[in-house]
Amino acid sequence: MNIGDLLFQLIFFILLMGIVAAVFYVVTSLIKRKPDDAESVEQKLDRIIELLEKNNKE
Repeated sequence: MNIGDLLFQLIFFILLMGIVAAVFYVVTSLIKRKPDDAESVEQKLDRIIELLEKNNKE
């Protein structure tokens, strides 16, 4: 086996592992980000409900 072939395989193995790691990172960051959006929506809805209740009392 040639040193060039070994180096070529090693570089592409590292590149493949980098792609897998990048996909894993993107997926996990998207999963973790969704609850934050849900919380902000819930907070906004709670604020709207409070304002509507306040207007109904007046």
